Amino acid sequence: MNNDLSEFGLSDEELFSHVDHSELESEKITAPRYSYWQSVFRVFFKKKINIFILVVLAIIIGFAYLYPPLIEYDKFANLLDASAKHLHPLPAMQKMGYNIHWILGAGAAGQSTFDAIWVGSRISISLALICAAINMTVGVIAGALWGFSRKVEIFMMELFNIVYNVPYLLVCAVLVMLFTPSFWVMVFAFTITQWLSIAYFIRTQVIIIRDREYNLASKCLGTSTVKIAIKNILPFMTSVIVTLLATEIPYYISMEVFLSYVGLGLSDMSLGRLIYEAESAMVTPGWGFEFWSPVAVASIIAVVLYVAGQNLGDASDPRTHM
Repeated sequence: MNNDLSEFGLSDEELFSHVDHSELESEKITAPRYSYWQSVFRVFFKKKINIFILVVLAIIIGFAYLYPPLIEYDKFANLLDASAKHLHPLPAMQKMGYNIHWILGAGAAGQSTFDAIWVGSRISISLALICAAINMTVGVIAGALWGFSRKVEIFMMELFNIVYNVPYLLVCAVLVMLFTPSFWVMVFAFTITQWLSIAYFIRTQVIIIRDREYNLASKCLGTSTVKIAIKNILPFMTSVIVTLLATEIPYYISMEVFLSYVGLGLSDMSLGRLIYEAESAMVTPGWGFEFWSPVAVASIIAVVLYVAGQNLGDASDPRTHM
């Protein structure tokens, strides 16, 4: 069979030139570079709603942490002025001045509701972040070892069966009543047992993937359980951990607000404390604005943190990087 190679427009030397063989070059794979976190953020920012959520979150964090140091907040500065108490935004600005401090009106002591909300937000957000950091760190590490080590399984399962069946809210309430309800007492109350539920969830996820081939191969090669858990299992669960974190931070803000609302919260000024102190204003005609303002801000903070975390968790799943 004769093949006409003239259609390629190449000379015989070009068609039949010698090609050197390189074992090193043959091992190289031509493929675009892949960065996991670059892919995560590419998928995350592909949705325009996430950019809006991050802008709202940046505004919230900015007001919570940068605004309070710039003002001199004094709750009792107008305490002796009866005409400055329980004011709606417009009457408050007409009396106190047209500025940002009075756009949410004045409270029961004549204080700026707007200033009080952001001073309280800093405490509530800080409490949630610290509790989430402690519980996630302890819970993820303990859960990884719990699911991978059968020796740890025996001890942790007994601990879980004993502790987790005690109502979590009851534990928090008892601890707060035994000690002064300060910031670090609340941190202790929110972290003493809550990490167990995170550890149990992580343990369940680890059990699903611990007996896969690459983990069995690592174990046969003598790799320690701790190293397999940290190097092989936890990176595989990044999206699960991020999604779990997304629920933890708003949860602690909600818990702090609830405990304060029932009189068991922080003695410091926080969102929960503001709502608790303004409880009577909710049912008083003309005063409801000072109650619903901190409720609305607390709800916005919780929702924004949850949605941002959930969307970041979805973007962390490698299956969305295609």
